[in-house]
Amino acid sequence: MPTTQLREITAASRLEQVRYAIRDLACVADEVAKQGHKILPLNIGDPITFDFETPAHMIEAVHKAMREGKNGYAPSSGVKEALDAIRGEAAHKGITTVQDVFVTSGVSETVDICLAALLNPGDNLLTPCPDYPLYSAVLAKLGVGLNAYYLNEEDGWQPDLDDLKKKITPRTRGIVLINPNNPTGSVCTRKMLEQIAELARQHSLVIFADEIYDKLIMDDDRHVAMAAVAPDVPVITFGGLSKNYLAPGWRIGWGIASGEASVIKPYLDGVNKLLRARLCANHPEQYAIKAALEGPQDHLPEVKRKLRSRRDLTMKWCAETPRVSCVVPRGAFYAYPSLDIPEGDDVFVAELIRQKHVMVVHGSGFGQRPGTQHFRIVFLPDEKTLTSAYAAIGAFLRERYR
Repeated sequence: MPTTQLREITAASRLEQVRYAIRDLACVADEVAKQGHKILPLNIGDPITFDFETPAHMIEAVHKAMREGKNGYAPSSGVKEALDAIRGEAAHKGITTVQDVFVTSGVSETVDICLAALLNPGDNLLTPCPDYPLYSAVLAKLGVGLNAYYLNEEDGWQPDLDDLKKKITPRTRGIVLINPNNPTGSVCTRKMLEQIAELARQHSLVIFADEIYDKLIMDDDRHVAMAAVAPDVPVITFGGLSKNYLAPGWRIGWGIASGEASVIKPYLDGVNKLLRARLCANHPEQYAIKAALEGPQDHLPEVKRKLRSRRDLTMKWCAETPRVSCVVPRGAFYAYPSLDIPEGDDVFVAELIRQKHVMVVHGSGFGQRPGTQHFRIVFLPDEKTLTSAYAAIGAFLRERYR
């Protein structure tokens, strides 16, 4: 028998900063569920959990690809049919200086690869605050410090341009712009996009334009793509099937690289090196990209109709509920109400799950200005479910903060 005692194997210290607030609440929810309570979930942005369905012609395209034997490895950048469709989508968005396109296992992998190909130890990346926690998690994994710029709640959650300017350092390599924004539902104005593009020009920065919700604008406004506003600036536009096309579990995303070729080419060489190293994205699901982007779009009006109705119900509740106020979201399917409470929003959401069995996400999990509290609502459920959830949250507020 061996006489040497094995030592405990510890995880890398950089992982101490990895957080994912949306799923980190699961342990509290599991505790409540084990007591026999049903959780009302307003925490995960998965349309398929509710009354939304993946378009049938996309499912058939994947089924056909599987039947035809498209089940081996794909080219690292993606199959030609998909790449051509993404280039067509770029043209539709007004992006005229496309230098490369590539398919990934969800936008999560696009983010991972694109940040890893750019950032060295000691560099930093400007990320919005609040933001989708994937970005801070990837930066922590890379050992790169967070450099967050504020979104301005007083200005409809537009980027705070003055704060953005102040945060740029000699080691800043890029700017993340989530538009429409998760968690606030805000949509950037064209003027704001132009101002951010000028900052990128002045400081030789890459812009990462996360536009995964670009077709889910609830009102009559048209989404403006960052890369269309700034054809000369290096921009990686993130898109995918998860949200607009109601297929989050397929894990199909893509990147559209644009800008002046001579400026962006060395960086794209690095991106493609990482794309090759991980082999490829899901092969048969890639054949849904052409079907999605070039096929019928008739699911979108109904999706947006439902979202408008549920958004309006949410805003009505926020307006009528003491201690709650909310900027009206214009895109995606999130609301980010402000809370006037004497404790942290992390305590608020944990106790809300335990006492009323409603699950939302604490604002501190996305980042927020010091001294403020928020929570994120996913308003994907039907009106009856939302009404029940909001009644429970309202009762919790009255009982806890008399």
